[in-house]
Amino acid sequence: MGSELLRMNNISKSFSDVKALDNVSFNLKSGEIHALVGENGAGKSTLMKILAGVYSKDSGTIVLNNEEVDIRNVRDAQNLGIVMIHQELNLMNHLTVAENIFIGRESKKSKIFLDTKLQNSRAREIFDKLNIDIDPNVRVGDLTVAKQQMVEIAKALSYDSRILIMDEPTASLTDNEIEDLFRVVRALKNEGRSIIYISHRLEELKLITDRITVMRD
Repeated sequence: MGSELLRMNNISKSFSDVKALDNVSFNLKSGEIHALVGENGAGKSTLMKILAGVYSKDSGTIVLNNEEVDIRNVRDAQNLGIVMIHQELNLMNHLTVAENIFIGRESKKSKIFLDTKLQNSRAREIFDKLNIDIDPNVRVGDLTVAKQQMVEIAKALSYDSRILIMDEPTASLTDNEIEDLFRVVRALKNEGRSIIYISHRLEELKLITDRITVMRD
């Protein structure tokens, strides 16, 4: 593991009269897989959604590479190299794999025509790097949940993400699919990327994580 990459200091967040986070702090190192665990309602997903720009914090600071940053929305987080892969996968089933990866950032031959060949090639480069066998031209709705999750990871990497947040990534996977996911996660770590891994499956944590933070009360 490397030096500290991220620090969230004294983060608080309320929804109406319900306090979801009360002065919570969390840090992440370069090239580590850091598990975030705790009971339902402990605030794990809320904290990570603040980091990913889904929610705005009420108070506290976020420091990335020793510089305080202001994350107001998902685009801000993506521009900083922070992407969250939600438990409910955010894909368009009627579009191809490559179209999902580059949605909103399509490769174009002109103002009117898309460069499908280039887009498929860019998607295939990402899959090849991770040793994943997925055809970029296949419709996402025809893939298994495990393959769809790999598409989400490829989509995250297409933003050149340094920090990937995975929310209960193995919840719908078989044992063999979990092994494939762990192989990809370790490959990301070996590239120097940092992964925040939210899970209730404690038996998994000793297999995949470097460090664990427990949230409670």
